[in-house]
Amino acid sequence: MHYAPDSEDCPLPFSPFKACTVPRPIGWLSTVSPNGVHNLAPYSQWQNLTFDPPMVMFAANQHPDGRRKDTVVNAEQTGWFVWNMATYDLREAVNISAMALPPDEDEFERAGITKADCIDAPGARVAESPCHFECRYLSTHRLPGNSPVGCVDVVYGQVMRIHVADRVILPTGRLDIAKIRPIARMGYYDYATITDVFEMRIPSASGAAEDGLEGKPPSINKE
Repeated sequence: MHYAPDSEDCPLPFSPFKACTVPRPIGWLSTVSPNGVHNLAPYSQWQNLTFDPPMVMFAANQHPDGRRKDTVVNAEQTGWFVWNMATYDLREAVNISAMALPPDEDEFERAGITKADCIDAPGARVAESPCHFECRYLSTHRLPGNSPVGCVDVVYGQVMRIHVADRVILPTGRLDIAKIRPIARMGYYDYATITDVFEMRIPSASGAAEDGLEGKPPSINKE
């Protein structure tokens, strides 16, 4: 089976595109409007870009009527957005926050979760989530689509502060991923949870610093 998605109908009842690009980490992003309304929404087009300094991106498709997502507008207007780790225990709140709600409705309240103060960013973090990134907005790159919902805002940010709950840190200093049980987006309406972890080391002479794994990146380690 093959087809050209730009010019041919998909021969399957459901598109395989998102089902092939899996698993995708979830960008559960909180922002606040200039008027003080808290927004929270999950984005499955989310990824880290580099680690020195740490930078991230997320892509937000428009609404069918052409409106841009509140997360994008708030990030541009306030200069900040916050990533909250989506976990299995928080799956229902993540799903509720995916609803398209009016921009004047507090989505923390709708999802039934608690606000925690940020240190640098305006707005709030999800208190029940074990990990957070406070991200300073850098820029937006708009890509056209074949329909209003196909148009997308690609938003870039720099991580200015990282929060990790002490309860999920192992004695080795690593995160206890099996305990956290992060969820990832699959294709269709499917999700996956991370419970099994295995290690493979690159067969080279590079160490943790060069691989971007140390607490201090190479630029800080240099004398």
